[in-house]
Amino acid sequence: MELKEYVRDILDFPQKGIIFKDITPILKDPEAFGYTIKILQELLKDWDFDFIVAPEARGFLFASPLAYTMKKGLIPVRKPGKLPYKTVNISYNLEYGSAELQMHVDALKKGDRVVIVDDVLATGGTLDAIRRMVNNVGADVEGVLCMAELGFLKGRERLKDLKVASILKY
Repeated sequence: MELKEYVRDILDFPQKGIIFKDITPILKDPEAFGYTIKILQELLKDWDFDFIVAPEARGFLFASPLAYTMKKGLIPVRKPGKLPYKTVNISYNLEYGSAELQMHVDALKKGDRVVIVDDVLATGGTLDAIRRMVNNVGADVEGVLCMAELGFLKGRERLKDLKVASILKY
């Protein structure tokens, strides 16, 4: 199955000059979505980890079925004000602005091993921020797994000390 056929380019979203990689056609097609999850599982099979950490919102779409099928805990990372319990937070810069993310203060503990799962690796800013937040609470990041990677934005370089895997590369 050629997954690139299920990814469409949206010009000038979320702002002028950006070409957004829309993965919703993969989600719409049960065969393509199932195939994607199967490949992501295969990429993770030899990684040593206890939890999957995923940013909202598109990261949840891939992380949830992976966590369930691989019998791993799922740790959501969200925008401020979305988590109901006490949180730790981190601020960071995006390719087109700045953002802040939060995670429950008791989500991870020292020695926990995690994989960060997201839909697209772009500049690596969000994934690097999550890595720093995970490390700040004493947990370790085994690596980063994304459905797609925008290689021309060099996000992999920002994460060069981690395992980085993706299915689609642009």
